[in-house]
Amino acid sequence: MIAPPPAGPVPYEKDYALALLADMLRIRRMEEKCAQAYGEGKIRGFLHLYIGEEAVAAGAVRALKPEDNIVATYREHGHALVRGVTMNSIMAEMYGKREGCSRGRGGSMHLFDAGVRLYGGNAIVGGGLPVAVGLALAARMQDEARVTACFFGEGAMAEGAFHESINLAALWRLPVLFCCENNLYAMGTALDRSESQTDLCVKAASYGVQTLKVDGQDVVAVHEAAQEAARAVRAGGGPFFVEFQTYRFRAHSMFDAELYRAKSEVEEWKKRGPLHTFSARLKAEGKLTEEAFLALDHEANAEVERAVAFAEAGSWEPVEDLLLDVHSPEGRP
Repeated sequence: MIAPPPAGPVPYEKDYALALLADMLRIRRMEEKCAQAYGEGKIRGFLHLYIGEEAVAAGAVRALKPEDNIVATYREHGHALVRGVTMNSIMAEMYGKREGCSRGRGGSMHLFDAGVRLYGGNAIVGGGLPVAVGLALAARMQDEARVTACFFGEGAMAEGAFHESINLAALWRLPVLFCCENNLYAMGTALDRSESQTDLCVKAASYGVQTLKVDGQDVVAVHEAAQEAARAVRAGGGPFFVEFQTYRFRAHSMFDAELYRAKSEVEEWKKRGPLHTFSARLKAEGKLTEEAFLALDHEANAEVERAVAFAEAGSWEPVEDLLLDVHSPEGRP
């Protein structure tokens, strides 16, 4: 079901509201350029675009503190960008260059930057969930007041790793914020064709955790819910599960023929696109003009062009370094 349009005033000062809009614009323009570069053969391997889901990363990541941990999925470009990984290093990683945030070894699905506490990008569905629980346990054992936010899709909730992770987090009351990005189709199977219980909050609540269901196309709703959940976790309330009901406008990946949903459905969801609905609200409230919107868009496009130039000027890892960081039990390559 398509969520109703956002209602009510935007509860933020102008500068903060525009920062949220700028985050979504930066994600959108970067993703569009990545799709173009992929078509040109400059980005290779797998590529999963975040177009249509920008409100989740922009709203949720901004609700976290710098000392908090983030674990994400293979559709993590937006999370990395909002968290503070530079677009230069993200794009260089996409291109497979040494200047990338994972030295060109990870590519699109494995963005990583310990400096901003972004612990992946995980290519395996549900693979980040146990990592998040481990990070939260480490914070507890070291008496650190930090939340670990783990982003995953609704498809991961069919994996054993989800059930094991949320169960252990609930048993030990670990500070984990479970952020489910429900885009309805996982890799390409509709939720009601793969899950007997389609109310994801009911499924999560069975483990005794608090839950929230949120319109993931509304950046204000996302931000408010993420702040509420993070406060509860930080206060010692144990893990919290938030379902962000969102929708990707592009196929699952660049290899996806997208035969599982109607084009008319996608067009209907585009009417609820987070960029134009939020910018329309800001214009209606006098916090944004068309000229200011175009200026933000120009800045985003300029940043993208600089990132592409940085990536294209980057260097390939030399062949003699390919075995660096490879472990052998016998102590030899």
